[in-house]
Amino acid sequence: MQKVIVIGSPGAGKSTFARKLRDVSGLPLYYLDLIWHRPDQTNISRDEFDIQLQTILRKECWIVDGNYLRTLEMRLKVCDTVFLLDFPVEVCLLGAQSRIGRKREDLPWLETVFDEEFRQWILSFPAEQLPYIYELLKKYRKNKQIVVFKSRKEADEYLQNIENKQIISC
Repeated sequence: MQKVIVIGSPGAGKSTFARKLRDVSGLPLYYLDLIWHRPDQTNISRDEFDIQLQTILRKECWIVDGNYLRTLEMRLKVCDTVFLLDFPVEVCLLGAQSRIGRKREDLPWLETVFDEEFRQWILSFPAEQLPYIYELLKKYRKNKQIVVFKSRKEADEYLQNIENKQIISC
């Protein structure tokens, strides 16, 4: 486990899982939200995003946190491990709601409201994005460790399990 991606619906807890994985493994962690979003809530260009992402992907080891479906295949081609947090919509909605007003290391501003557009994105995620994610996982499953969690408990148990093992980081 040297090149890891963490994907799933907004609110599933990707960043929390990725942070815990970083702490256990010692792998450097990169948040796609910190690349894409500026502190003033604008975005960088797609070209600049892709350049920064490619720079990360060329490194010897990493954890990359975030969906960004447009660049998922690019990350799948070079990763060796995928963690998909495939949680029920209700869990994701509660997760997104619970972080409102909390400072986070994975976002360059403080969320103060649960935006309706963001809520709709979470609601539509299982129908609009998840099937494509599973298609890509099937396509790139050879020579990859793919771990799908259906609950927070499964993800926490996995982290606890690897915490008890010797992890070699880069």
